[in-house]
Amino acid sequence: MNLNEITKRVNELAQKSPGDMESIVKFVFDDGCVRVDDTVTPPDVSNKNEDAHCTITLSNETFTQLLNKETSSMNAFMSGKMKIDGDMTVAMKLSSIFG
Repeated sequence: MNLNEITKRVNELAQKSPGDMESIVKFVFDDGCVRVDDTVTPPDVSNKNEDAHCTITLSNETFTQLLNKETSSMNAFMSGKMKIDGDMTVAMKLSSIFG
């Protein structure tokens, strides 16, 4: 998936469970970033490279595998394919959106 496809998919998922995270998370990919502000209703999903409570860095390919349930977030993290900076509890809340 490219950045536009990922942004669209994340937006669809975020709109299905607004307020579940109550945080701001940013995904950093090979070709840009996707920022989800779930502190507002409806959640704001954009490609703005602004501060977030939690920043998750991974490749487009790894993110696609996570969405398609071809790998788990724990496996991606433990194998070094996903890096998490900031509030780890925010990262754990992501299952509410991507579950």
